[in-house]
Amino acid sequence: MAFGLYSLIEAVILCLNAVCILHEERFLAKVGWGIDQHQGFGEAPGLKSQILNLIRSIRTVMRFPLIGVNIVTIGLKLLFG
Repeated sequence: MAFGLYSLIEAVILCLNAVCILHEERFLAKVGWGIDQHQGFGEAPGLKSQILNLIRSIRTVMRFPLIGVNIVTIGLKLLFG
């Protein structure tokens, strides 16, 4: 199996799917990455809060476009193998 542009795009789609299905109360809170993690006022956000903001942003922005991208990807896989 050759590594090409389609394989790279497919890997990115799978990673976005994985981020979109993460549930904060069920999974992230158990490992200490829940919503209740606050930072002080005026403090620079740490790496943990930046990653949590990235996860929330991806879930908010990519939820509906990702449905269409998944449908197209599945259709291409069915047509071309």
